[in-house]
Amino acid sequence: MLKQVDPHQDSPADATVARLGEILISRGKLDHANLDRALKVQETSRGSGAVAEKLGSILSRLGMLSSRDLADALAHQRGWTIVEASEFLELPILEETVSSRFLNEVRAIPVSETESEVVLAMTDPADTFTVKAIAAASRKRVIPKLLAGADFDVVYERLYGSGKSSMGQIVDNISTRDEEQDFGDIEQLKDLASEAPVIRLVNLIINHALERRASDIHVEPFENRLIVRYRIDGVLHETESPPRRLSAAVISRIKIMANLDIAERRLPQDGRIKLRVQGKEIDLRVSTVPTMHGESVVMRILDKGGVALDFHALGFDDANLKVFTTILDQPYGILLVTGPTGSGKTTTLYTALDRLNKPDVKILTVEDPVEYQMPGINQIQVKPQIDLTFSNALRSIVRQDPDVIMIGEIRDLETAQIAMQSALTGHMVLSTIHTNDAAATINRLLDMGVEDYLLTSTVVGIEAQRLVRVLCSHCKEPYQPVEEVVEQMALRRFTKAKSLTLYHGKGCEHCGHTGYFGRLSIIEVLPMTDTLRSLIMRHATASELREAAIAEGMETMYENGLKKAVEGVTTLEEVLRVTRED
Repeated sequence: MLKQVDPHQDSPADATVARLGEILISRGKLDHANLDRALKVQETSRGSGAVAEKLGSILSRLGMLSSRDLADALAHQRGWTIVEASEFLELPILEETVSSRFLNEVRAIPVSETESEVVLAMTDPADTFTVKAIAAASRKRVIPKLLAGADFDVVYERLYGSGKSSMGQIVDNISTRDEEQDFGDIEQLKDLASEAPVIRLVNLIINHALERRASDIHVEPFENRLIVRYRIDGVLHETESPPRRLSAAVISRIKIMANLDIAERRLPQDGRIKLRVQGKEIDLRVSTVPTMHGESVVMRILDKGGVALDFHALGFDDANLKVFTTILDQPYGILLVTGPTGSGKTTTLYTALDRLNKPDVKILTVEDPVEYQMPGINQIQVKPQIDLTFSNALRSIVRQDPDVIMIGEIRDLETAQIAMQSALTGHMVLSTIHTNDAAATINRLLDMGVEDYLLTSTVVGIEAQRLVRVLCSHCKEPYQPVEEVVEQMALRRFTKAKSLTLYHGKGCEHCGHTGYFGRLSIIEVLPMTDTLRSLIMRHATASELREAAIAEGMETMYENGLKKAVEGVTTLEEVLRVTRED
């Protein structure tokens, strides 16, 4: 690997700067291949005695790293203090002393001033020339602090710019057209969707979604406006949207990126977009459906590098994990993961497969679609248009001599029966199914038409889950709950402390003023026991099965959520939003 160098320091400082790449790699923000590539670019920029470009600048310029991640790493490395965009005043400081043009060139903005000091936010606090220049102009001592590049652009535009956002500036560059135009000419529409401003506009929508950690992008045309919404931590948030007149161009651009037919607007279409953003491989699953005022588009963001295949990171505590892994380690049988759409079922299954993935174990999966590619695992993409369905694929892969089979979803009786036959013949089968809780899964399978004797012989365990938002570590605050709430929910059983303390999120710049940052699962694991098998043979109701499972020690999702709220991981409101007490 090439040695990292700092062109602004002598050789003794080289070792310090070399840690920047190591910090980024250890944080999962950069890989060795991209680091080597950036170092080669840095070495080339040095030329014959010229000053080499800084490593951080190269990483940002090549799109391998976001400005926020770079700022966090530099702050950690150099001990610099980061300034948030919210800390700036509404009016510029030193406006009569320092020109805005100079500040834009050196990428620095004054944050505050006293009689003797000026706090200066800089994208590069090591720039001593700018510090000295501001000190000379203001005749005050300058305290440099770090500002992320993206935040500089936002703050500079607000304080010194035209007042228009990045999207507003791009829209101004798109030729004005009649808002009521139908764009019946497909070639004309294709030309508009291929214009540079429209391309930049769609890229901006996607980049903003990634910066805000969105899982889905919704582009929805209505009669008088086009709405863009991001699903962040499971909740939809409306964001700045292009004008209604550009809806056909924006949606057509997305369809071109996903290799969809832009002339077909009457039928739903599905596609996929592959992008490389900030050094990460990003897949977007694109779905379009016709609505009253145009096509509604939803893009599901799949970050290949952002999946944590770790049970504890997903929300499993030691007790639940012990039960789950005991089920997973069975030589044969069916393990079902259940929950609504978007509850993390597939991620849980991938984590289970990662644990089972060993050189002496052959694993085959049938998925629709293959969301994340895993080395050492044979993954099959379902293609209904050529009759490669779950059931047809399963018939073939049983003859491939697998040890473990993963089925993306059990949707019908035929798939369920083949899965159970596979389990009876010595295979471990993992799959998902849509039900409200673990006990209801049994009745769902019986309602499908699965024979009770097959079910009791094959199903070894069921795991149900929901996703709750995690409290932001930067702004969560403790509070004393009302005693009536404590008694009603029996919260004292989850702590040994004399006084019970819960937490809520105040909201800050880090979490987008929501009070939450990220999500994890609340979980219940139901292992199949002889008691449950006898109840199933009698076709007991879901509530009877649930009561029996609780009597045998199962912790419900509701209880698991309350425990996480008492531990300060989430809030009571979040637990009640996604589950209920039975």
